[in-house]
Amino acid sequence: METLKKLREQTGAGIVDCQKALKEAEGDLNKAVEILRKKGISKASKRMDKEATEGIIKAGISEDKKTAYILELNSETDFVARNEQFQEFANKLLKVAQEKNVDTKEELLALDFEETNVSDAIDALSGVIGEKIVLGKYNKLSGETVSAYIHMGGKIGIILSLDKEGMESIASDIAMHIAALNPKYIKPEDVPEEEVNKEKEIYKEQLLKEGKPENIIDKILEGKINKYYSEVCLVKQDFIKDEDNKVEDVLGEAQIVNFIRYSLS
Repeated sequence: METLKKLREQTGAGIVDCQKALKEAEGDLNKAVEILRKKGISKASKRMDKEATEGIIKAGISEDKKTAYILELNSETDFVARNEQFQEFANKLLKVAQEKNVDTKEELLALDFEETNVSDAIDALSGVIGEKIVLGKYNKLSGETVSAYIHMGGKIGIILSLDKEGMESIASDIAMHIAALNPKYIKPEDVPEEEVNKEKEIYKEQLLKEGKPENIIDKILEGKINKYYSEVCLVKQDFIKDEDNKVEDVLGEAQIVNFIRYSLS
């Protein structure tokens, strides 16, 4: 029943269609999603990946503005996530990560912190608050220009790095764009070949069911894949502050080195 519920949530398909797809897929959720998409039944074009935990996301940049940091401190309930003590602890964690220029989550957990280490301090906070608390994620990025952006009071966080200096304003706008549109990749070349081939297969079956002649399907497929890139690739998306331009147009000669997006939902 749980798999059936997830399939309905991810595809928007009816219960009978979902039951048939799961039976055909022998209970495999991902295969069932693919089956429904091929039949043109699925209303969703991609899986919906949602975080199951509550908490807060914090992000910031170094004094020299060349490195951006982001972390996610998780709690069991939103009530605790809004707790002043919890929020202040998250702020202290980010500050120490910035001061020590920490590379990894494991390094941060082992770092000296308030007469103990970060890992034990988190356990102590759990005991005080009476709820399980964990450091869910931690990352950092470096570049000639970096940006850190927090949205929805800490429910979404982005860090971004560019390869050119003096682009703080554009980097900030692109970070906000990432918060809103949630791209999966930076550019089309980053999309795995397997994923592209799967999309082509799904589109082709849909077109054949629509009765499109085989001799024009390849041309239509090219357009559909380009549209897919415009949905999942950051540089190909319409820029949220000026939809007449793509993100790549706004960047000019600059390149996005990397971005990381955290989301709590």
